[in-house]
Amino acid sequence: MLEEEYQPRRRLPRALQPAPRPETPFSFEIRPAVPEDLPAIRDIYNHYVANSTVTFDEKAMTIRDWRAKYARLQQLEMPILVAESPSGQLLGYTMVFPWQAKAAYRYTVEDSIYLGPASTGKGLGKALLGALIEACREAGIREIIAVIADKNADASIRLHASYGFKEVGRMGRVGFKFDRWLGTVMMQKSLKKLKRPRG
Repeated sequence: MLEEEYQPRRRLPRALQPAPRPETPFSFEIRPAVPEDLPAIRDIYNHYVANSTVTFDEKAMTIRDWRAKYARLQQLEMPILVAESPSGQLLGYTMVFPWQAKAAYRYTVEDSIYLGPASTGKGLGKALLGALIEACREAGIREIIAVIADKNADASIRLHASYGFKEVGRMGRVGFKFDRWLGTVMMQKSLKKLKRPRG
């Protein structure tokens, strides 16, 4: 063996060590959903159906289900938005749908926000909800209702409160999923009309 094989490896001076690779910043674009987004929207939603109580759905939704929902929202001119990464990956989505079927409820909607599991805790939910509120205001919607499960949903309650949603009621033991009873927290935000420029 050569003598230098017994020598301890010398560390390069700090100035000569390779610089650590910078972390890629978390970035995204929020835009209206298009039909091509529906498979990714389905996958995000079905993850929560199978693994959480944030939705009371117990059965996975199909592409056919999502196409019907999307067509209905387009017909009603209600917003459905997605967040997309620079590489084209869908990171999350948000939408509203009619609060009730009766005509008198036509200016009131219920919101929905779902993020891909790798996109949580990075401010995406806040960005999506802010964009949704503005899209609702532009669409002439006056009231947004959030119906939030009362178990493991503190982050959603805080998120809505940060945009001025107020708690307006609670219902206990109205859902049963994963062998336990669940209640809901209801929050509401009133939107002011956009001021139209004169002239």
